[in-house]
Amino acid sequence: MPIIPGLKPLATQKQLNLIPHRFHVDLPEALIKEVLKAKTKEAIRQVGIDWCIAQSMELIAAGVPFLHYYSIGKSDNIHKVASAVF
Repeated sequence: MPIIPGLKPLATQKQLNLIPHRFHVDLPEALIKEVLKAKTKEAIRQVGIDWCIAQSMELIAAGVPFLHYYSIGKSDNIHKVASAVF
């Protein structure tokens, strides 16, 4: 059975705690630091989008055939990511 990577761009600072708890994952320390440095909600959303784009590109470059994006009510973030990646 193939494993399809699931990606969720961070949209709020609250998700730094919510995502690891809900999905049982660890977030990269560099991502956490970048989110905490962001001064506005829009800056946090952009950090999440940028990280998701970079991770998507890395996965594609590694030969991953499919990606799954979790929007959780933030479909505009996914549109920005997909537009940059595909």
